[in-house]
Amino acid sequence: MKFPVRYSTFAVAVGVMAIVSTFSLHAGAAGTEPTHSARSAQATQTVTYHTVSIDGVKVFYREAGPKDAPTVLLLHGFPSSSHMFRNLIPQLADRYHVIAPDYPSYGQSDQPAMGKFTYSFDNLAAVVDQLTTHLGLSKFAIYVQDYGAPIGYRIASAHPEKISAIIVQNGNAYDEGIDNPFWAPLKAYWKDKTEANAAKLRPFFELDATKWQYSEGFRDPATNVSPDAWMMDQAYMDRPGNKAIQLELFYSYGTNPPHYPAWQAYFRKHQPPMLIVWGKNDKIFPAAGATPYLRDLPKAELHLLDTGHFALEEDGNEIAGLIRDFLGRQVKP
Repeated sequence: MKFPVRYSTFAVAVGVMAIVSTFSLHAGAAGTEPTHSARSAQATQTVTYHTVSIDGVKVFYREAGPKDAPTVLLLHGFPSSSHMFRNLIPQLADRYHVIAPDYPSYGQSDQPAMGKFTYSFDNLAAVVDQLTTHLGLSKFAIYVQDYGAPIGYRIASAHPEKISAIIVQNGNAYDEGIDNPFWAPLKAYWKDKTEANAAKLRPFFELDATKWQYSEGFRDPATNVSPDAWMMDQAYMDRPGNKAIQLELFYSYGTNPPHYPAWQAYFRKHQPPMLIVWGKNDKIFPAAGATPYLRDLPKAELHLLDTGHFALEEDGNEIAGLIRDFLGRQVKP
């Protein structure tokens, strides 16, 4: 009974290939070969994949766009990787040099054993900082989401002269952003690192919780969110030893709130151009964490979107348009 299904699938595939081949031949015969400018634009949007060694750790990153254009550094959240930017990168790369790294233990970067690498936000930020130096990035905009915010803000506050602009998408720097029920078990763990408190956090590393991050607060996750996104995240998190690393980083997240006053002082002093594009239905970082930015950056541009935590999945085109408009006004070649 299964054989006809396989045969039918094969036949459809062959048919599609034939149609594509025929279309290509006809297009060529009709003189519709892309112009030089079109080929050049396409080339700038081609995403390439690289790894470099930072202190003995292989760090993976995606790159696209002309290297002499203004750079945008995309910093992903938990439990994602640079894969979360797979659609955004080509939407920016005709105009910008785009870099999207995976942190150690995420995506295609190395996952060193906990005894050989310190899994802390200080250390993740140090790795990304060294990556920007290795790549010769002397000036760049940052896009920060979730974990990307405490990593990016450590770099920005240490090197304010390097930051041309900041794009914030559900990334926190204010106490109001973590004053909600999601954070209660994490705060208990920060205060008392016991196995009993750890046990309450481990379900966050399982499939149901990952799918929840890609569905809660979304308008239509079944239609608008690719299941590849949460399946990819979960596959990386299911690697041996990874969940222990994630638990350690949950503990290390407790080191971020004490930095909030310093990051806010950086905002007030340096007034970096900021675009805030925020999934307002996020139960992890709700809109209560978006509006406080305006206290310190009154010229920041705030857009609350009717979606959830991983807003790029549902409103990626709108966000890309907002970024292009914002960077076009704020960041000059």
